[in-house]
Amino acid sequence: MTLPLHCLPPLDSLKGFVAAARHLSFTRAGEELCLSQSAISRQVQTLEEQLGVALFQRSTRSLRLTPEGERLFRAAGEALDRLGSVVEELSASRRRPRVTISASTGVAALWLVPRLSDFQARYPDIGVRVAADNRNVDLEAEEVDVALRYTTPAAAPAGCPRLFDETMAPVASPALAAGLPDGPRLSAANLPHLTLLSYEDGRDYPWLRWEGWQAELGGPPSAARAQLQFNHYDQCLYAAQAGQGVALARLPLIADALADGRLQTLLPPRPTPEGRTLYLLRSRYSQRPEVEAFVQWLLALSVQTP
Repeated sequence: MTLPLHCLPPLDSLKGFVAAARHLSFTRAGEELCLSQSAISRQVQTLEEQLGVALFQRSTRSLRLTPEGERLFRAAGEALDRLGSVVEELSASRRRPRVTISASTGVAALWLVPRLSDFQARYPDIGVRVAADNRNVDLEAEEVDVALRYTTPAAAPAGCPRLFDETMAPVASPALAAGLPDGPRLSAANLPHLTLLSYEDGRDYPWLRWEGWQAELGGPPSAARAQLQFNHYDQCLYAAQAGQGVALARLPLIADALADGRLQTLLPPRPTPEGRTLYLLRSRYSQRPEVEAFVQWLLALSVQTP
């Protein structure tokens, strides 16, 4: 027989109890619910008085559920989870659908953002949030739907599609290349006339450092006229477009700049070490129609990337 609604405990008391049972701490439960520790304690005490049973075993340093508390926690926790899911679905139905994508600052600035207008034209009712960050974010914990990860085939999660093959080459503006005494190429004769643009963000990317290209340089990087360092990859490439020096470019990211003549290569392309390139990751919780549309758009876009 179902208990009448007026006999059930207040929702606030159940929320306070579930939070305290989840954390086994009145203090942390209060932080979750934006209440004081004493307010949570009073809610739990009121609930215990209404039910006529102790829900926690209290000591000066710990909090433990009693058997009755464990039983109520299972039932109330599941009920509140279901309620939360329904509230989220109802709220989402009133909101404009949105997709959150994570990518490194370089990939976001050089490849993704310049192409987003195409997605917006195709899906004007879907919003996009770009979370540009050079760290590998936890998709579920940070509520990210899709991520673009630069990694090797061996390290890529199983089943993740590879967006495109990637090659590298030194690049410079056509004006700078045309003024080199040994022609528009990287060589020992040109090195003293060049400023080397470097990407350094504190992580180990040897294939993006000039030391790994010493044979092509025809001498050590120190033989160059100067060096400029940047902690964002897109800044390094924008400096090259402005004629400030020569940069090591991941060619698919600058395909547009190469096509319209803002940049040109100074050596033939070479593959990245261990086949490193971009992979498409998707949160296991992001099965919404707008996420599927964005994923399919990314996959189609990758086919068009040279």
